Amino acid sequence: MEKSKKIFGGIDLNWKKLIIFAIIAGVYTAIMAMLPIVKDTSFADITISFEVWILFGILIIMNSKSAKDSALKCFVFFLISQPLVYLIQDIINHSNLFLTYYRFWIVWTILTIPMGFIGYYMKKDKWWGLVILTPMLIFLGTHYYGFLNQTLYSFPYHFLSTLFCFITMLLYPICIFNNKKVKIAGVVISILIIIVMTIMALTSKNVYNTTVLTNGGDAGAVFDDSYNVYLEDSKYGKVYIVYDEGLEDYLINAEFTRAGKTNLILEDSNGNKTTFEIDIKSHSYDINKK
Repeated sequence: MEKSKKIFGGIDLNWKKLIIFAIIAGVYTAIMAMLPIVKDTSFADITISFEVWILFGILIIMNSKSAKDSALKCFVFFLISQPLVYLIQDIINHSNLFLTYYRFWIVWTILTIPMGFIGYYMKKDKWWGLVILTPMLIFLGTHYYGFLNQTLYSFPYHFLSTLFCFITMLLYPICIFNNKKVKIAGVVISILIIIVMTIMALTSKNVYNTTVLTNGGDAGAVFDDSYNVYLEDSKYGKVYIVYDEGLEDYLINAEFTRAGKTNLILEDSNGNKTTFEIDIKSHSYDINKK
Protein backbone atom coordinates (compact mmCIF):
# COMPACT_ATOMS: atom_id res chain seq x y z
CA MET A 1 0.00 0.00 0.00
CA GLU A 2 2.92 2.35 0.68
CA LYS A 3 4.09 1.88 -2.91
CA SER A 4 0.59 2.70 -4.14
CA LYS A 5 0.56 5.83 -2.00
CA LYS A 6 3.88 6.89 -3.51
CA ILE A 7 2.50 6.49 -7.03
CA PHE A 8 -0.52 8.59 -6.03
CA GLY A 9 1.41 11.67 -5.00
CA GLY A 10 5.04 10.77 -4.38
CA ILE A 11 6.44 11.08 -7.91
CA ASP A 12 8.39 14.08 -9.13
CA LEU A 13 6.42 14.42 -12.34
CA ASN A 14 8.41 17.05 -14.23
CA TRP A 15 7.65 18.04 -17.81
CA LYS A 16 10.26 15.74 -19.31
CA LYS A 17 8.78 12.71 -17.55
CA LEU A 18 5.26 13.75 -18.52
CA ILE A 19 6.14 14.04 -22.22
CA ILE A 20 7.93 10.65 -22.20
CA PHE A 21 4.91 9.16 -20.40
CA ALA A 22 2.54 10.62 -23.04
CA ILE A 23 4.63 9.29 -25.93
CA ILE A 24 4.84 5.78 -24.41
CA ALA A 25 1.08 5.75 -23.76
CA GLY A 26 0.30 6.87 -27.32
CA VAL A 27 2.68 4.40 -28.97
CA TYR A 28 1.51 1.48 -26.81
CA THR A 29 -2.16 2.23 -27.56
CA ALA A 30 -1.48 2.45 -31.30
CA ILE A 31 0.28 -0.93 -31.21
CA MET A 32 -2.65 -2.51 -29.35
CA ALA A 33 -5.01 -1.07 -31.95
CA MET A 34 -3.08 -2.71 -34.79
CA LEU A 35 -2.22 -6.15 -33.35
CA PRO A 36 -4.72 -8.71 -34.70
CA ILE A 37 -3.92 -11.12 -31.84
CA VAL A 38 -5.35 -8.75 -29.19
CA LYS A 39 -8.56 -7.89 -31.05
CA ASP A 40 -11.63 -8.05 -28.77
CA THR A 41 -9.43 -8.64 -25.70
CA SER A 42 -8.66 -6.56 -22.62
CA PHE A 43 -5.36 -5.47 -24.17
CA ALA A 44 -7.23 -3.69 -26.97
CA ASP A 45 -9.75 -2.02 -24.66
CA ILE A 46 -7.40 0.90 -24.04
CA THR A 47 -7.98 1.88 -27.68
CA ILE A 48 -11.74 2.35 -27.31
CA SER A 49 -12.59 3.00 -23.65
CA PHE A 50 -11.57 5.27 -20.79
CA GLU A 51 -10.68 3.11 -17.76
CA VAL A 52 -6.89 3.21 -18.23
CA TRP A 53 -6.94 6.86 -19.30
CA ILE A 54 -8.83 7.70 -16.10
CA LEU A 55 -5.94 6.14 -14.18
CA PHE A 56 -3.41 8.14 -16.18
CA GLY A 57 -5.34 11.36 -15.51
CA ILE A 58 -5.62 10.72 -11.76
CA LEU A 59 -1.90 9.87 -11.51
CA ILE A 60 -1.04 13.17 -13.23
CA ILE A 61 -3.41 15.11 -10.96
CA MET A 62 -2.08 13.52 -7.77
CA ASN A 63 1.55 14.18 -8.74
CA SER A 64 1.04 17.79 -9.79
CA LYS A 65 2.17 20.73 -7.65
CA SER A 66 -0.82 23.03 -8.09
CA ALA A 67 -4.25 23.18 -9.70
CA LYS A 68 -2.79 25.11 -12.64
CA ASP A 69 0.07 22.61 -12.96
CA SER A 70 -2.44 19.75 -12.91
CA ALA A 71 -4.63 21.34 -15.60
CA LEU A 72 -1.70 22.06 -17.93
CA LYS A 73 -0.08 18.64 -17.48
CA CYS A 74 -3.35 16.77 -18.07
CA PHE A 75 -3.94 18.83 -21.20
CA VAL A 76 -0.41 18.34 -22.61
CA PHE A 77 -0.43 14.61 -21.80
CA PHE A 78 -3.61 14.02 -23.80
CA LEU A 79 -2.63 16.53 -26.49
CA ILE A 80 0.46 14.38 -27.19
CA SER A 81 -0.80 10.84 -26.54
CA GLN A 82 -4.15 10.91 -28.36
CA PRO A 83 -2.99 12.22 -31.76
CA LEU A 84 -0.10 9.72 -31.65
CA VAL A 85 -2.56 6.83 -31.39
CA TYR A 86 -4.10 7.77 -34.75
CA LEU A 87 -1.07 9.20 -36.53
CA ILE A 88 1.02 6.06 -35.97
CA GLN A 89 -1.78 3.90 -37.38
CA ASP A 90 -2.20 6.25 -40.34
CA ILE A 91 1.53 6.11 -41.15
CA ILE A 92 1.74 2.32 -40.92
CA ASN A 93 -1.65 1.38 -42.39
CA HIS A 94 -2.05 4.34 -44.77
CA SER A 95 -5.40 5.04 -43.14
CA ASN A 96 -7.18 8.29 -42.33
CA LEU A 97 -8.03 7.78 -38.66
CA PHE A 98 -6.63 11.08 -37.40
CA LEU A 99 -9.02 13.21 -39.45
CA THR A 100 -11.88 10.76 -38.97
CA TYR A 101 -11.75 10.09 -35.22
CA TYR A 102 -9.54 12.66 -33.50
CA ARG A 103 -12.20 15.35 -33.73
CA PHE A 104 -14.08 13.42 -31.03
CA TRP A 105 -11.01 13.11 -28.80
CA ILE A 106 -10.04 16.78 -29.13
CA VAL A 107 -13.17 17.65 -27.14
CA TRP A 108 -12.07 15.35 -24.31
CA THR A 109 -8.55 16.78 -24.53
CA ILE A 110 -9.86 20.32 -24.02
CA LEU A 111 -12.06 19.13 -21.14
CA THR A 112 -8.97 17.81 -19.33
CA ILE A 113 -8.08 21.43 -18.50
CA PRO A 114 -11.04 22.04 -16.13
CA MET A 115 -11.04 18.41 -15.02
CA GLY A 116 -7.35 18.55 -14.13
CA PHE A 117 -7.80 21.88 -12.34
CA ILE A 118 -10.81 20.75 -10.28
CA GLY A 119 -9.39 17.26 -9.73
CA TYR A 120 -6.33 18.70 -8.01
CA TYR A 121 -8.49 19.67 -5.03
CA MET A 122 -8.93 15.98 -4.18
CA LYS A 123 -5.44 16.35 -2.70
CA LYS A 124 -6.83 18.67 -0.02
CA ASP A 125 -8.18 15.55 1.73
CA LYS A 126 -11.60 17.08 2.45
CA TRP A 127 -15.09 15.66 2.02
CA TRP A 128 -15.61 17.71 -1.13
CA GLY A 129 -12.67 15.82 -2.64
CA LEU A 130 -14.94 12.80 -2.56
CA VAL A 131 -17.63 14.83 -4.35
CA ILE A 132 -15.07 15.44 -7.11
CA LEU A 133 -14.06 11.77 -7.26
CA THR A 134 -17.56 10.25 -7.20
CA PRO A 135 -18.54 11.13 -10.83
CA MET A 136 -15.31 9.43 -11.97
CA LEU A 137 -16.20 6.35 -9.89
CA ILE A 138 -19.66 6.24 -11.47
CA PHE A 139 -18.17 6.65 -14.96
CA LEU A 140 -15.71 3.86 -14.20
CA GLY A 141 -18.61 1.79 -12.88
CA THR A 142 -20.33 1.99 -16.29
CA HIS A 143 -17.13 0.60 -17.82
CA TYR A 144 -17.11 -2.21 -15.24
CA TYR A 145 -20.71 -3.05 -16.17
CA GLY A 146 -19.89 -3.15 -19.89
CA PHE A 147 -16.80 -5.31 -19.47
CA LEU A 148 -18.53 -7.70 -17.06
CA ASN A 149 -21.38 -8.05 -19.53
CA GLN A 150 -18.89 -8.89 -22.29
CA THR A 151 -16.98 -11.29 -20.02
CA LEU A 152 -20.16 -13.19 -19.21
CA TYR A 153 -20.85 -13.43 -22.96
CA SER A 154 -17.38 -14.58 -24.00
CA PHE A 155 -15.26 -15.54 -20.97
CA PRO A 156 -12.32 -14.95 -20.48
CA TYR A 157 -12.41 -12.05 -22.99
CA HIS A 158 -12.39 -8.63 -21.25
CA PHE A 159 -11.97 -10.27 -17.84
CA LEU A 160 -8.77 -8.31 -17.18
CA SER A 161 -10.56 -5.05 -17.98
CA THR A 162 -13.40 -6.04 -15.64
CA LEU A 163 -10.88 -6.78 -12.89
CA PHE A 164 -9.00 -3.53 -13.61
CA CYS A 165 -12.17 -1.47 -13.15
CA PHE A 166 -13.11 -3.39 -9.99
CA ILE A 167 -9.69 -2.87 -8.38
CA THR A 168 -9.23 0.79 -9.35
CA MET A 169 -12.69 1.75 -8.08
CA LEU A 170 -11.61 0.53 -4.64
CA LEU A 171 -8.04 1.76 -4.98
CA TYR A 172 -8.78 5.42 -5.77
CA PRO A 173 -10.46 6.43 -2.48
CA ILE A 174 -7.94 4.39 -0.50
CA CYS A 175 -4.89 5.95 -2.15
CA ILE A 176 -6.15 9.48 -2.78
CA PHE A 177 -7.42 10.28 0.70
CA ASN A 178 -5.72 10.15 4.09
CA ASN A 179 -8.77 11.24 6.07
CA LYS A 180 -10.16 7.98 7.45
CA LYS A 181 -13.83 9.00 7.25
CA VAL A 182 -13.50 10.25 3.67
CA LYS A 183 -11.56 7.11 2.71
CA ILE A 184 -14.22 4.79 4.19
CA ALA A 185 -17.04 6.78 2.58
CA GLY A 186 -15.26 6.52 -0.78
CA VAL A 187 -14.84 2.77 -0.47
CA VAL A 188 -18.52 2.39 0.48
CA ILE A 189 -19.55 4.42 -2.59
CA SER A 190 -17.33 2.25 -4.81
CA ILE A 191 -18.75 -0.96 -3.32
CA LEU A 192 -22.32 0.25 -3.88
CA ILE A 193 -21.51 1.11 -7.51
CA ILE A 194 -19.92 -2.32 -8.00
CA ILE A 195 -22.94 -4.10 -6.49
CA VAL A 196 -25.44 -2.18 -8.63
CA MET A 197 -23.44 -2.67 -11.84
CA THR A 198 -22.88 -6.36 -11.11
CA ILE A 199 -26.62 -6.94 -10.61
CA MET A 200 -27.34 -5.06 -13.84
CA ALA A 201 -24.80 -7.15 -15.76
CA LEU A 202 -26.13 -10.44 -14.36
CA THR A 203 -29.74 -9.57 -15.15
CA SER A 204 -29.25 -8.09 -18.63
CA LYS A 205 -27.89 -10.52 -21.20
CA ASN A 206 -25.55 -9.40 -23.94
CA VAL A 207 -27.37 -10.53 -27.11
CA TYR A 208 -25.76 -10.62 -30.55
CA ASN A 209 -28.49 -10.50 -33.23
CA THR A 210 -27.51 -11.48 -36.76
CA THR A 211 -28.45 -13.48 -39.86
CA VAL A 212 -26.38 -16.67 -40.12
CA LEU A 213 -27.75 -18.40 -43.23
CA THR A 214 -29.59 -17.47 -46.41
CA ASN A 215 -31.57 -19.97 -48.47
CA GLY A 216 -29.37 -20.99 -51.40
CA GLY A 217 -26.46 -18.90 -50.12
CA ASP A 218 -22.71 -19.56 -50.14
CA ALA A 219 -22.92 -21.89 -47.13
CA GLY A 220 -24.99 -24.37 -49.15
CA ALA A 221 -28.12 -24.20 -47.01
CA VAL A 222 -31.47 -24.96 -48.65
CA PHE A 223 -34.61 -24.46 -46.54
CA ASP A 224 -38.04 -22.88 -46.22
CA ASP A 225 -40.53 -22.41 -43.39
CA SER A 226 -41.30 -26.16 -43.32
CA TYR A 227 -37.81 -26.79 -41.89
CA ASN A 228 -36.83 -26.83 -38.24
CA VAL A 229 -33.61 -25.19 -37.12
CA TYR A 230 -31.89 -25.25 -33.72
CA LEU A 231 -28.54 -25.08 -31.98
CA GLU A 232 -27.11 -28.31 -30.62
CA ASP A 233 -26.36 -26.52 -27.35
CA SER A 234 -29.12 -24.05 -26.46
CA LYS A 235 -26.92 -22.16 -23.96
CA TYR A 236 -25.49 -20.24 -26.93
CA GLY A 237 -28.88 -18.74 -27.76
CA LYS A 238 -31.51 -19.50 -30.38
CA VAL A 239 -31.96 -19.56 -34.16
CA TYR A 240 -35.15 -19.33 -36.23
CA ILE A 241 -36.35 -19.13 -39.84
CA VAL A 242 -37.90 -15.92 -41.16
CA TYR A 243 -39.12 -14.76 -44.54
CA ASP A 244 -37.55 -11.53 -45.79
CA GLU A 245 -39.96 -9.51 -47.91
CA GLY A 246 -37.17 -7.47 -49.50
CA LEU A 247 -35.13 -10.51 -50.56
CA GLU A 248 -38.26 -12.58 -51.19
CA ASP A 249 -36.52 -15.52 -49.60
CA TYR A 250 -35.95 -17.31 -46.32
CA LEU A 251 -33.25 -16.48 -43.77
CA ILE A 252 -32.03 -18.03 -40.53
CA ASN A 253 -31.64 -15.38 -37.87
CA ALA A 254 -29.86 -15.84 -34.57
CA GLU A 255 -29.92 -14.36 -31.08
CA PHE A 256 -26.61 -15.41 -29.56
CA THR A 257 -26.17 -15.03 -25.81
CA ARG A 258 -22.72 -16.59 -25.47
CA ALA A 259 -19.58 -16.94 -27.57
CA GLY A 260 -18.19 -20.38 -28.41
CA LYS A 261 -18.47 -23.30 -30.82
CA THR A 262 -21.53 -25.44 -31.39
CA ASN A 263 -23.50 -27.02 -34.24
CA LEU A 264 -26.48 -25.56 -36.04
CA ILE A 265 -28.91 -28.29 -37.13
CA LEU A 266 -31.25 -27.78 -40.08
CA GLU A 267 -33.93 -30.49 -40.30
CA ASP A 268 -36.52 -30.99 -43.05
CA SER A 269 -40.05 -32.34 -42.61
CA ASN A 270 -38.81 -35.90 -43.27
CA GLY A 271 -36.25 -35.75 -40.47
CA ASN A 272 -33.21 -35.35 -42.75
CA LYS A 273 -30.58 -33.20 -41.06
CA THR A 274 -27.89 -30.87 -42.34
CA THR A 275 -25.27 -29.82 -39.80
CA PHE A 276 -23.25 -26.60 -39.78
CA GLU A 277 -20.39 -25.93 -37.39
CA ILE A 278 -20.63 -22.38 -36.05
CA ASP A 279 -18.00 -20.42 -34.15
CA ILE A 280 -19.72 -17.54 -32.35
CA LYS A 281 -17.61 -14.49 -31.50
CA SER A 282 -18.30 -11.08 -29.92
CA HIS A 283 -19.60 -9.36 -33.06
CA SER A 284 -19.07 -11.95 -35.77
CA TYR A 285 -19.26 -15.67 -36.48
CA ASP A 286 -17.84 -18.36 -38.76
CA ILE A 287 -20.14 -21.03 -40.13
CA ASN A 288 -19.24 -24.05 -42.25
CA LYS A 289 -21.18 -27.05 -43.50
CA LYS A 290 -19.98 -30.33 -41.97
